Amino acid sequence: MLIFRSAALFLVAALLEIGGAWLVWQGVREHRGWLWAAGGVLALGAYGFVATFQPDAPFGRVLAAYGGVFVAGSLLWGAVADGYRPDRWDMAGALICLAGMAVIMWAPRNGG
Repeated sequence: MLIFRSAALFLVAALLEIGGAWLVWQGVREHRGWLWAAGGVLALGAYGFVATFQPDAPFGRVLAAYGGVFVAGSLLWGAVADGYRPDRWDMAGALICLAGMAVIMWAPRNGG
């Protein structure tokens, strides 16, 4: 159950951070307006809170592990939202990052 909760929090964090960054990108770079960018800033701020709910892991471990989720989630977001098509190297890199995330976050540890 602990791994499920942790994975769910990583997914929420990814939606907020990647979605927030995408909204800022759309608002500024794609000239959709400051309301888009402001929505992105709010989502990015909310992301900062979600990470604090990870169970029993120090800040450095949570953020390092989240990096793998961010890499894979960014490729997925680009494919869904912008029509970007990841190639096999993108996919291989994302799988390596997710494997690293699992090791960092969920490897059995003796006392920490």
